[in-house]
Amino acid sequence: MSKKEIYEQKAEALISPIVEKYGFELVDVEYVKEGSSFYLRAYIDKPGGITVDDCETVSREFSDKLDEADFIEEAYIMEVSSPGLGRPLKKEKDFKRSIGKEVEIRTYRPIDREKEFYGILKAYDENSVTIDCEEKERTFQKAEIALIRLAFDF
Repeated sequence: MSKKEIYEQKAEALISPIVEKYGFELVDVEYVKEGSSFYLRAYIDKPGGITVDDCETVSREFSDKLDEADFIEEAYIMEVSSPGLGRPLKKEKDFKRSIGKEVEIRTYRPIDREKEFYGILKAYDENSVTIDCEEKERTFQKAEIALIRLAFDF
């Protein structure tokens, strides 16, 4: 298991009870390097959307727990935020609640000279995702997918 995965698992174990205490959903935890800085990000949500105050409440408690556990070697920036409109589908519960909804899929490499696909999510399993794309079913291997999220129009 990589250091990134270990940090994400430990952080998730620390923040989960805090998020549950307030009746929120923990969408994801990620530890990433952007430029010269490391970021530990937690994404939370609730029906009707998360507020800045909700993020602040969770952030304060999470920060205290992280200080106590002190398991991250590098200096990092911790953020708690909403997953936003472009929320990616990552966990089984994300796929399950999105069945029948329009999704956007971006692939790492072109498939039939395209890298972006839109369609209604029909099925998924641990290895693949199937969408109804203009009256034609298309199945993608998850290893081919760079991003899958709910599609939204402005």
